[in-house]
Order: sequence, then C-alpha cells, then structure tokens
Amino acid sequence: MHFGNAVSEILGNTVAMLNRLAMAVITAALIIPLTACGGGGNQKSTANEPGSISIAGSTALLPLVKQAAVEYQAKRPNVKIGVAGGGSMTGITQVAQKAIDIGDSDISPVNQPSLVDHRVAVVAFAVIVNPKTLVKALTTAQIRSIFTGKTTNWNQAGGANQQITIINRPRSSGTRAVFVQNIMGGRQPSEGGLTQDSSGTVATIVAQTPGAVSYVAIGYVKPGQQVAVSIGGVAPTDANVETGKYKFWSYEHMFTNGQSSAQVADFINFVKSDTPLLKKLHFIPVTAMKNSR
Repeated sequence: MHFGNAVSEILGNTVAMLNRLAMAVITAALIIPLTACGGGGNQKSTANEPGSISIAGSTALLPLVKQAAVEYQAKRPNVKIGVAGGGSMTGITQVAQKAIDIGDSDISPVNQPSLVDHRVAVVAFAVIVNPKTLVKALTTAQIRSIFTGKTTNWNQAGGANQQITIINRPRSSGTRAVFVQNIMGGRQPSEGGLTQDSSGTVATIVAQTPGAVSYVAIGYVKPGQQVAVSIGGVAPTDANVETGKYKFWSYEHMFTNGQSSAQVADFINFVKSDTPLLKKLHFIPVTAMKNSR
C-alpha cells in the first residue's frame, strides 16, 4: 500500500514536470518569431531602404526636381532618382500608365481619377522678349495681339522697328496651357513661327534671336539675356504673385498613381518643404500664397 502511494506520487510529479517543460517549449517557440519580426527602435523605415524613383514631366518644375534629387540622394544614398523633362502631358500620361513613379505637371489632368495630386510649389511664368526689342512692358491685349499674329512688328507695341518672331510651345506643354488660360483668355496662339518644348531651349532662342518673344517659368530668365515684361503694369515678382496682383502663375504638381510608396512620399515631402531651395530656384512655397485657385 505504501509502495503504491509512492509510485503514484512519483508519476504525478513526473507528469507535472513534463507539463511545465512543454509549456516552456511552446512559450519559447512563440517568443522567438515575435522577437525576430519586431522591428522596435532598430528597424529602418521603408524610406531609408534601397530603391529607385522615376520622375518625368514639366520642364518648368524640372530645375527644382533635379536639384532636390541631388540633395535627397546625398542624404539617402540608397535611393536612386531618375529625373527627365518631356512636358506636363508626358508626365501625366506616363504616371497614369505606371511607367514612372511621379509625373510632374503645371496643370491638373482630365479624366484621370487614379492620379493623386501633390502640390509642391507655385511658379510665376513670364512673357520674355529679346532685349533688342526695347520692350519692357505689355498689356494683356498687346500680348494677345502678338501671339495671334495681328501685331507683327515691335514698333506697334512701343518698341524697336523689328519683326516679331514668336517662339511657341507645343500643345502638350503645361506652360502653354497656363498661358492660354491666364493670358490668352482661352484662345490658342498662332501656330506660326517656331515651336519648342524645353523651357531652357526657349530661353536660349529668345536670348539669341532679335525680335523673339515667348513665355517660360521665371527661373529660366537671365537678366541681360531676356527681358521679363510687366503685364498690365504688374511685374512678375514673388510678392505680386502671392497677393494675386500678377496673374500668370500656377501650382506645380507631382502626381502619383494611387497611394505612393514611403520612398516616393518622403521625396515629395522633401521637395515641397525645402524652402531655401524653393526660393533659390525662384519658386514660391504653397503656404506663402495669400490667394488660391
């Protein structure tokens, strides 16, 4: 009888010990994966991980995006950014087709519900002329007359006796779309003369061609090479844009197709929040605008 009780006691203790051992094994098995998966404070954010961002579109926004890409990659060398121009419609089309990550544009797309708009800056555009035209100011009516081919000599607009040469932008250009809406009253300019998409090339042609006139983002204007005329007595200054006195401006957009990745979102935020770079390259922070569209 005593022997049987002893055996029972031993068996009971053994079972209890095995149960505790089993629970310890199960607990350890659960803890190890959780520890491995938990990033805690040591896990790097997705924005810091290796990756690439492809961008194309507006040549008005191009100087800002290119320089921002250089500075961003210096801080995050694991992220490689490719930047190209091509015009606003190119940027919108390519991001809608998911051929690129970000489409830069001076205008908003039509019938593209999948695209998400990120306003990163405001840019002033200017009607520019070759200095030899001797013209520094034009009215909106004079500009419309020039770009529809009614005014053909600068002496008809208070300038030199010089034939007017229009440097136009293609219909895919966002800069042209802003010009048509804000200056031309919706009327398309004459298709005569030269047509060039790149803002930098347009500025160069105007500087080198007596009698030339066109329109570009203000950052492309180089004093002594082109003259940015005042329009209706209002100069294309930041202050005049911010208060709404100067009408020839637009928001600069970076479009993504749906929800952007952490890396893309981080870069877009970097672009719009770098106020010193914005001002250096003649862009205006969106938050500085006292009026809106």
